[in-house]
Amino acid sequence: MAVQDKLRLGVNIDHVATVRNARGGAYPDPLRAARAAQEAGADGITAHLREDRRHITDADIEGLQEILTVPLNFEMAATDEMQTIALRHKPHAVCIVPEKREERTTEGGLEVAREENRLAHFIAPLREAGCRVSIFIAADQRQIEAANRIGAEVIELHTGAYCDAFADGNWATAQKELQKLEAMAKFGHDLGLEVHAGHGLTYDTVSPVAAFPEVQELNIGHFLIGEAIFLGLGPAIAEMRRLMDDAREG
Repeated sequence: MAVQDKLRLGVNIDHVATVRNARGGAYPDPLRAARAAQEAGADGITAHLREDRRHITDADIEGLQEILTVPLNFEMAATDEMQTIALRHKPHAVCIVPEKREERTTEGGLEVAREENRLAHFIAPLREAGCRVSIFIAADQRQIEAANRIGAEVIELHTGAYCDAFADGNWATAQKELQKLEAMAKFGHDLGLEVHAGHGLTYDTVSPVAAFPEVQELNIGHFLIGEAIFLGLGPAIAEMRRLMDDAREG
């Protein structure tokens, strides 16, 4: 698989829905955020329909399918309910993520190696329906090999450990995690997988990951929605896009 020069940016709009749901009303509208992200240069929109519907709802997914002109990346747990929904909508891509009811956000990557047989059967109908299947995993060789064996086309490397260490000022750990991400991005690419990355990326942490030539897409949400409060969504995305492009060109 050839390395692409342009790094794609997927914008996750989950937390626009989080704010909306805090009041139980209709505002702010995640679909409006998706349109604004498209206009600002997002290459795709990511939305996670959780079992508990704490942010994105079924109606949001239906609406996104109707209005988007860029690909929808539908994040979902490996459950029968979510498989049924994905097969009904047939989004451009589905990203299989771990999900626990008590977590604040997705914690860690999916355990593929221990559930290889179940996940292989789970994703087969999604692939047959024309969805690109991505697996959200830690930067771990064993998990990447398992994702490749079950037939995933894409892996998304969890960048949370690197970002958390950076935020805590633990530079040695952050550097170690960054080196692991770099090595596993190359490993996944060499297996023929398309490599994405995301979780916790900010203006301060994005450039080193964006510089990895094997990474073809970054998915960023919470930070951009937070920055949008101060800058507006368009300028927040434009600045992230600039940092990504500068890192890739450098």
